[in-house]
Amino acid sequence: MTSRVEGAGTSGLDRVRRRLRSVQLSVVVVLTVVWVLLWGELSIGNVVGGVLVAAVVCVVFPLPPLRMQLTVRPWRLVVLLVRFASDVVVASVQVAATVLRPRPPRNAVIEVDLRTGSDFVLTVVAELLSLVPGSLVVEARRSTHTLFVHVLDAGDATGVERMRRDVFDLERRVVLALGAQTEHLDGRPAPVAEGEAP
Repeated sequence: MTSRVEGAGTSGLDRVRRRLRSVQLSVVVVLTVVWVLLWGELSIGNVVGGVLVAAVVCVVFPLPPLRMQLTVRPWRLVVLLVRFASDVVVASVQVAATVLRPRPPRNAVIEVDLRTGSDFVLTVVAELLSLVPGSLVVEARRSTHTLFVHVLDAGDATGVERMRRDVFDLERRVVLALGAQTEHLDGRPAPVAEGEAP
């Protein structure tokens, strides 16, 4: 009976050790930054406290390993950011016009199946879409890489298809700027050279 208890204790200790070894430094850093931002003060105590809390969170609630294969292409990244800033400005004007218009808007929730299988691309596209006024990702299905996007004043079927094309265009810009060299889009790899046509 004693050996059985010791064996159970050892396996539990082994589990803790395995979890400690699987703690991802990048996750600890991000959680520590969030902790410091929440406290609103950069101090040694806040940073140490953030690291400790992040480590405990990673051990108690382990995440699957992040396997991100990124290839940052500076020029494509600039194009992505400039286009995103432009979309924010244009969408802000459109939302203001929609609010001031007397007739009520016709909203829609559209389903978009992304063409890439990257969780990273799925996340970045969902975040960028949600930051643009007038669109909000209400659900993201990792299993099928599907986004459900709420669109303000989609209008008719033409407006829905236009929004779907905009999501595909955004996905393409993200892949061209940050996608791995092996990432496929439209059945072919993303360009490696910065000067290659999109």
